Amino acid sequence: MYYGYGGLYYLSMIVLLPAILFTFACQARIKAAYNKYSQIANSRGITGAEAALRMMQANGINVAINMINGQALQNYYDPRTKTLNLSQQVYNSCSIASVCIACHEVGHAIQDAQHYAPLAFRNGIVPVVNLAQTMSWPLIVFGMVMTTSSEYGSFLFNIGVICFLFVILFHLVTLPVEFNASNRALENLRELEMVNEDDYVGSRAVLRAAAMTYVAALATAVANLLRILIMAAGRRR
Repeated sequence: MYYGYGGLYYLSMIVLLPAILFTFACQARIKAAYNKYSQIANSRGITGAEAALRMMQANGINVAINMINGQALQNYYDPRTKTLNLSQQVYNSCSIASVCIACHEVGHAIQDAQHYAPLAFRNGIVPVVNLAQTMSWPLIVFGMVMTTSSEYGSFLFNIGVICFLFVILFHLVTLPVEFNASNRALENLRELEMVNEDDYVGSRAVLRAAAMTYVAALATAVANLLRILIMAAGRRR
């Protein structure tokens, strides 16, 4: 069936729309889970920073825990400086959400210490991915524009697609990294008796909701690539 360029444009948007809706749903889910469990105190009365320290000590990890300014969900482990960086809300709060989020970041510190292969691979390709992400869209757009007028158009477009594939690879390898960190957090929360059963249920809900945002990022990247290929096919007709 022949769609024409206009028809292919709308078809490409139909491909992208489910991924966008899925992303919105995941963002709403993590926001709802965090809002709920950030208002419920952990049964042990420990803060996010205290929970992180207990988990690190239990796993033989010794990294600095920094309190940073920023939004509540902007927490991260920095493998370059070997530091755990927690937002003020997570660092000081005794909520279920704060404790499980802090322990999730410790999960990344443990991965780093144990040379967890997916994390090492992801960290290794970060410079390439940053460059690829910057170059991909300009190359794709210029390549599509030049396809009908220059033999270099297809070359530029193909290079842009390859760059975009590196971005998708990054999102793909992020999934086992994030899921594994959450699993480590949940296991340690229970084994170190930092939670009761209600706390554990809430912690699992928060971490699973957070993990789905990474699935949404991958789905959006794949949908964007399909959209690009559909649009390119329309221009080449």
